[in-house]
Amino acid sequence: MSMRFGLIIFVCGLFSNKITAQIRFSDQQFFDVVIKNHPLAKQAKLETQLGEKAVLSAQGGFDPKAYAQSNQKNFNSTSYYNLLNIGLKVPTWYGVEVKSGFESNQGNFLNPQEKTPPSGLWYAGASFNLGKGLFIDQRRAELFKAKVYYQSTFFEQKLQLNELIYESGYAYWNWFMAYHSMQILDDAFRLANERFTAVKRTAELGDRPEIDAVEAQIQVQNRESMLRNFETEYLSSGYKIASYLWSEQMIPLELDSLTLPLSIDSIRNPLSPVLTNQEIDSAVANHPYLQITNFKIKSLEIEKKLKREQLKPEVEIHYNFLNQPIQNNPFSNMSLNNYKWGLTFEMPILLRKERGELAKTQLKLQDENYNLENSRAYLEYKIKNAIVEYTNAIDQVAIFEQSTSDTKKLLDAEIEMFETGESSLFLINAREMAYIQAKLKWVESIAKSKQSFLRLNFSLAKLI
Repeated sequence: MSMRFGLIIFVCGLFSNKITAQIRFSDQQFFDVVIKNHPLAKQAKLETQLGEKAVLSAQGGFDPKAYAQSNQKNFNSTSYYNLLNIGLKVPTWYGVEVKSGFESNQGNFLNPQEKTPPSGLWYAGASFNLGKGLFIDQRRAELFKAKVYYQSTFFEQKLQLNELIYESGYAYWNWFMAYHSMQILDDAFRLANERFTAVKRTAELGDRPEIDAVEAQIQVQNRESMLRNFETEYLSSGYKIASYLWSEQMIPLELDSLTLPLSIDSIRNPLSPVLTNQEIDSAVANHPYLQITNFKIKSLEIEKKLKREQLKPEVEIHYNFLNQPIQNNPFSNMSLNNYKWGLTFEMPILLRKERGELAKTQLKLQDENYNLENSRAYLEYKIKNAIVEYTNAIDQVAIFEQSTSDTKKLLDAEIEMFETGESSLFLINAREMAYIQAKLKWVESIAKSKQSFLRLNFSLAKLI
C-alpha cells in the first residue's frame, strides 16, 4: 500500500514517528478518526449551521426598512412636479407595521391631494391587519418553521453520524475477520508444507508409502487456495476501511502492512441487553427519526394555521399623524386633527384557492401522521429483532469457542495415536481441517457479534 499510516498516527497521536513494529488499530481509534475527519461527518456538522442561518433569514422578515422615493418632471423650463417621500418602516408582531417619514411635494402641476407645506410634512403612524394576518402571517409562519427546522437539524446530524459509524464499523469487523482468518490459514498452510516435506522425505527413504506424500501435497494445495482467498478478502476489506480514513487536511489515507486490527484475545463482548417493553417504548419515542417526523408534523401544523388564516377577509387599517415641521422640529404644533387614515377590504367570493390549499395541507398532515405511526411500529420491530440477533450472536461465540477447544483436543489425541501407530495421516488431516474450520467459525462469530452489537445500537440511534 502506497501511503504510510503515519498520517493517521499524526491525527490520532497514537504512535511514534518511526514505526518499527506492528500496530493494533482498535475499533475505537478507528471511529475517532472517522468522526473527526470523514467528509460525511463534517457534512453532518453543517446541519445545525444551516438551521441557524434559516432562523436568521426568517428573522430578516422583521427587519426595519428604510425607503425613499423621488420623482421630478421638468419640461420647457417649467417644473411640473418635484415629489420626495422618505421614511422608515418597522414590521412588528401580530401584523402591525409602524411607519414614520417625511414628505415634500412641490410643482406647478401638482395633484392637489399631494400638496404639502413649503417646509414639507412629517408623518408617523401604523397599519393593522384586523382580518387575514391578525394571528399569523407569512413572516411569522416562516420564522416558526425555521425554528422547528433548526431543532430538527440536531437529530438529522445524529442520524447521519449514527449511520456513518454503523457502516464504517461493519467494515472494520469484516477487516478483523479477514485478517484473523488469513492468519489461521497461513499457519495451517505453513504446517501442511512442513508435513509434506517430512512425509516426502520419509517416503523417498521407503519408510512411508508414496500415497501419503500425495495426501500431504493435496492438503498443501487446498490450504494454499483457501489462504489466497482470505488474502484477497483481507486486502479488499483493508481498502474498504481505508476509504473511511481522512486526515484533517482532507487527504485520503491508506493502511500500511504494519497496521492490524485488534487481536482475538483483546475482544470482550458486553452482556446480552435486557430491555423491558417500557424501555423499548421510550427508546422508540425518543428516536431521532421519530423526532424528525414530529418536527415535520409541527411544520405542517404551522402551515395549516397559515392556510386557515387565508380564509379570512383582508382588512387593513392604516393611520398616520401629520405635522408641519417648524424650524426642522417634527413635533411642533402636533394636533390630533391632522391625520391621514384608510381602510382596505378584500375577500374572494368562492375561496376555492384558499380552501384547496388548506385541504392539501390537511392531507399532507394526515399522511405524515400515518407515516409516524408506521415508523414507530417499524422501529420497535427493528429494536426487538436486533436484541434477538445480538443475543444469539453472543451465544454463537461461546458455542464456537467451545467447539474450537474440543476439536483441538481431538486433534491432539489423534496426533498421539498417530505417533503410536494407531492412526493415519488421513485422519490427522481430517482432524486438523475440522480444527481449522472451527477456528474460522469462531473468528467469524466474534466479528458477527460485534456487527450485531453495532446493528442494535444503530437501531437505537446510540452509536454517537
